[in-house]
Amino acid sequence: MKDITRDFISLASPTAGRNGAGFHPCQGLYHKPAGTQPKTAFIATHYNVDFSEHYLAELMARRGYGFLGWNTRFRGNETYFMLEHALIDIGAGLRWLREVAGVEQVVLLGNSGGGSLMGAYQSQATHPSIEPVAGGALPEAAKDLHRADLYISLNAHPGRPEVLTAWMDPSVIDENDPTAVDSELDMYDEQNGPPYAPAFVQRYRAAQEARNHSITTWVKSELDRLAGHKMYDRVFTLQRVWADLRLLDASLDPSDRPIGVCYAGDPRWANYSPFGIGHCSSLRSWLSMWSLETSSCRGIPHLQRITVPSLVIQSMADTGVFPSDAETIHEHLAADDKSLVWVPGDHYLQDPADARDDVADRIAGWMDAHRV
Repeated sequence: MKDITRDFISLASPTAGRNGAGFHPCQGLYHKPAGTQPKTAFIATHYNVDFSEHYLAELMARRGYGFLGWNTRFRGNETYFMLEHALIDIGAGLRWLREVAGVEQVVLLGNSGGGSLMGAYQSQATHPSIEPVAGGALPEAAKDLHRADLYISLNAHPGRPEVLTAWMDPSVIDENDPTAVDSELDMYDEQNGPPYAPAFVQRYRAAQEARNHSITTWVKSELDRLAGHKMYDRVFTLQRVWADLRLLDASLDPSDRPIGVCYAGDPRWANYSPFGIGHCSSLRSWLSMWSLETSSCRGIPHLQRITVPSLVIQSMADTGVFPSDAETIHEHLAADDKSLVWVPGDHYLQDPADARDDVADRIAGWMDAHRV
């Protein structure tokens, strides 16, 4: 078994320097086989989750590759997320791989929520298109990003606004009161199911989108109101975001997933807990990350600009990413060379015991046909 080295990498970003306390905005760990300088390396980043010690990092390093588990300035701090600055920070890591680590071929690994983030990066590096939100200016550095050579989607959501909307509880009556419920749209009210009738599913999905748009309308009006008080932004909270019908109804988007389980455990408990994606957001970060109307974190427009060889891998027992998500990603990728692979396992590939090695082997096998 190969020995692995892990080097701590910390960098300034073109739009953020070293903090007064000493830390840099971009940080991560570079994994590689000891004593080597790999010519091919992966880079993995998420909107919010720390990917520096990503579970595939050592596994891919043992298979001869470099792996940069990379974090932007928004790790653990998605409340203030702005897409353009996240892409610039990813670009700093990719530039380091090429210019310092000597990597000739870079593979974007888009895992979980990071799938759409890395897709947005490749899209922006290929055909710059994103717009700043709420009258901001797009930094020049966002127009000068190095393109990657390959793209891998692993148990990934199509886009940030899409996953939040699919998980949103549309029975919310009052955004400021987590107990206020319209029982006719409550998936946890037994009169509605499960199983859920097609008419209910249709009304439910439409109401989820309506809730997202309603929040966007309020955010815009609130920004206008704050401007009258010479305020730039504010933070607000979002209640009840563990309410995807697929959590309780196995007939919707069938897979091998356990029913009645979400990433946070029991879905109903989670739905009324203070934990969840998008739980705390600034007005501007809502427009940048979560809004169906304004966010450039939606997946399909970026997937349609990705032409490099691409691999989509999806676990069949994932309780938060579903077969239709993987099919959507695969369908909309513009690459002529693209593959969709189904694997056993949960979202994090913790079960079965060999799930992570299995996926690492599958990636390495695909790389054999695409490695420089």
